[in-house]
Amino acid sequence: MNDMINDTNIDKENTLSAFTLVRQENGIAHLVMDVIDDTMNTLKAEFGEQVAEVLAEIKSDTAITGVVLCSGKKDSFVAGADINMINDCQTKEEVVALARQGQMIFSQLEQLAVPVVAAINGACLGGGLELAMACHARVCSDSPKTALGLPEVQLGLLPGGGGTQRLPKLVGVQKALDMMLTGKQLKAKQALKAGLVNDVVPNSILIATAEKMALAGNFKQTVKFKSSMVNKFLEGTSVGRGIVYKQAKKSVLSKTKGNYPAPVKIIKCVKTGMEQSPAKGFQVEAEHFSDLVMSPESAQLRNLFFATTDMKKEQGVADVMPKKITKAAVLGGGLMGGGIAFVTATKAGIPARIKDIAHQGISHALKYSFDLLNKKVKRRFIRKSEMQKQMAMITGSVDYSGFKEVDIVVEAVFENLELKQNMVLEVEQHAKESTIFASNTSSLPIGNIAAKAIRPENVIGLHYFSPVDKMPLVEIIPHDGTSDQTVSTTVAFAKKQGKTPIVVKDKAGFYVNRILAPYMNEAAMLLLSGEPIDKLDKALVNFGFPVGPMQLLDEVGIDVGAKIGPILQADLGDRFAAPSAFSKLLDDGRLGKKADKGFYLYGKNAKKGKKQVDESIYSLLNLKPSGSLSAEEIAKRCTFMMLNETARCVDEGIVRNARDGDIGAIFGIGFPPFLGGPLRYIDKIGAQSLVAQLSQWAELHGERYEPCQALIAMAESGSSYY
Repeated sequence: MNDMINDTNIDKENTLSAFTLVRQENGIAHLVMDVIDDTMNTLKAEFGEQVAEVLAEIKSDTAITGVVLCSGKKDSFVAGADINMINDCQTKEEVVALARQGQMIFSQLEQLAVPVVAAINGACLGGGLELAMACHARVCSDSPKTALGLPEVQLGLLPGGGGTQRLPKLVGVQKALDMMLTGKQLKAKQALKAGLVNDVVPNSILIATAEKMALAGNFKQTVKFKSSMVNKFLEGTSVGRGIVYKQAKKSVLSKTKGNYPAPVKIIKCVKTGMEQSPAKGFQVEAEHFSDLVMSPESAQLRNLFFATTDMKKEQGVADVMPKKITKAAVLGGGLMGGGIAFVTATKAGIPARIKDIAHQGISHALKYSFDLLNKKVKRRFIRKSEMQKQMAMITGSVDYSGFKEVDIVVEAVFENLELKQNMVLEVEQHAKESTIFASNTSSLPIGNIAAKAIRPENVIGLHYFSPVDKMPLVEIIPHDGTSDQTVSTTVAFAKKQGKTPIVVKDKAGFYVNRILAPYMNEAAMLLLSGEPIDKLDKALVNFGFPVGPMQLLDEVGIDVGAKIGPILQADLGDRFAAPSAFSKLLDDGRLGKKADKGFYLYGKNAKKGKKQVDESIYSLLNLKPSGSLSAEEIAKRCTFMMLNETARCVDEGIVRNARDGDIGAIFGIGFPPFLGGPLRYIDKIGAQSLVAQLSQWAELHGERYEPCQALIAMAESGSSYY
C-alpha cells in the first residue's frame, strides 16, 4: 500500500489530513485513510472538515471515474469511532449533533455520482463498518485479521452513524438485529454469505479488485435470504417484520432482564427506518444514540473499556521487562490443565507440553482441545489444516522429557499442599534454572507452595477460572520472595493467552474467591431461613449476575466450595464459616452438576430446556420453603456482603487499586458490568448509605453484617474510590 502511494501523485495540501486522495492513471482515485501518529484508524469529530474537502475535490474533478476507499494502516481498516470523542460530550444536544454530522458525511459519500468501493483488510468495526456501508460496494481480504461488525452494544450504545439504517437493507432485518444486538463480528466468508460484502479476495489483489469493481460500476445486491416461504414472509412484509421485532425484544429482555437499555433502542431504530422512512430512521437513531451516551449504564461500560485498555499497556512490575517465553508446560491433564494447554497453544501460539501421571489424563487433555477446535472447523471458522497445525503444538508425556527447554510450567494438580510442594522440587530438578513455576491453586497460599523451593523467586500463583477457554480473568499472585522479573513475565504470558491479568496479594482466597465467599454464604443462609432455591437465583440474575448463587455452586461443585471455606475461615475469621447444615449435602453425594445431583435436577431426571429445583433437597435440610423476603432484599443482602469484603480487600492491598478490584469482580465472577464493578457501585450507593444498611442488618440479624472499618472511615470522611 505505502509503495503504491509513493509511486503516485499525492496532493501536497492534504498531507496533514487523515484523508489523502491518490489519483491513478486508470481514472480511479484512492481515498486513503491514515490517522497520523495512531496505530489504528479511528473516526474523530475533527475529520468532518477534512472529509468534506476531499469529497468536494472528487466532485469537481471530472477525470475521476471511481473511488476506492482504503486504509493506510497495514492490518486494519477502521477500528471504530474514538470513544474519547463521545466521552467529551456534555449534553444530549452535543451528542445528537455529533451523530447527525457523521450521518451527513456518510450520506454525502453515498451520494457521490461516481462508484465508491471500500477495500477492507483487517478490523472494520463500529463507525468503520458504517463508513464502508455508505460506499456503493465492499470487497474484503481473506486475511484472518479481517473482521466486520457493529459492537457498540457492548459499550451500552447503538451504531449512531447510520448503521441501524443501512445494515438491515444489506443483510436483512433478522441478520442485522442478530449482529447489532450481540455485537458479533463476521469473518470475511461469513460477511460474503450474509451479503455484507460483494467479494472476498487475497489481500495481494484487494486494491486491484476494488478498482475493477469501481470501473465496472454495476453492483448487484448480494444478500442471500433463504428462499423459504417463512423467510420471505418475515423479511418481505410489515406483518412478518413485526413478528421479528417482537421476538427480538422478547429474547433481549429475557437475557438482559431490562438492565441494559441499548438493545431495545436498536430494535426501535431498525423498525422506524424499515416501517416509516429513512429520514425518520436517521433522526431516531441520533436521538436514541444521544440518550444512551448519557445513560449511567453506558458510562460504566465505557469506564470498563478504558480500564481494560489501560491494563493492556501495563507490565506486571513497572519498568521490569518480561522475558520471552518460547515453550510452556502444564502439570495435570484434568479440565483445568486441558484448558490451560489449549489457550497456550491456540491463543498465545506457544507450544504446550502436558505432563500427567497417566496416559489417560493426557488423552483427556488433548480431547479437550480437539473438541473445541473441531467445533470451529464444523462452523467454518477455521480450516481443518489450521486445526491440525494447532493440535500439533500440544504434546503429552508421563515423564519430564522436554522440560529442559521449557520457560514456564503451569501446575494444575489436586489442591494438596504437599503434592504441590513436591511438584516444585521435581520441576526444579528437570527444568532450567530460569524456569518459572506457576501454580493454578484457587486457595492455597503461594508462599506455602514455595516454602521448600530451591529457587522460590521463580514461584508464582497463576489462578485461572473455569472454563479456561471462556473466562477472561486470571489472578497473578506473587509471594514475598517472587522476583519482579517473574511477575512481569507471567503477566505477559497471561496476556498472550488472551487473558486479563490482575496482580493480587498472597492471602487466603486471593481476591475473587474471597469476595465471592460471603456472597455465596449469604445465599446459603437465606436458603436455610426458608427462601426457595429458584427464588434466590432469580433475584440475583434479575439484579444482573449471569447465574444465581445456587446454580453457580452446582456448576463449580459443592465439594469445591466446601474445600475453600475452611481455608478462608482459618486465615480470615469466622465470617467465612459456611453453614454447618451444608455438610448434609456432601454426605448425600450432592456434588452438583458433575455428579448429576445438586440443587437442581440433572441427567435423566431433568426436563429438557427448563431448570428444575431438586425438591428433595428441602427435606434433606429439614426446610419448608416459604420465602418472606422480596427479590430486591435478597439481591441487596447477598451483594452488600460482597461489597463489604471488597472494601476490606482494597484496604488490605489485596488488589493494587479500585480499577483492578472492579475488573476482577466483573471478569472473574460476572458482577453486573452495567454497575461498573463493586467499588464503582459503592460510590454510586455512597459509603454512608451502605454502612447504615449493614449496621441495621447487624442489629437485626447478627454480626456477620458488621460494616468493615474501611467503609466506616469512608462514610465519616465522605470519600469515594473514584
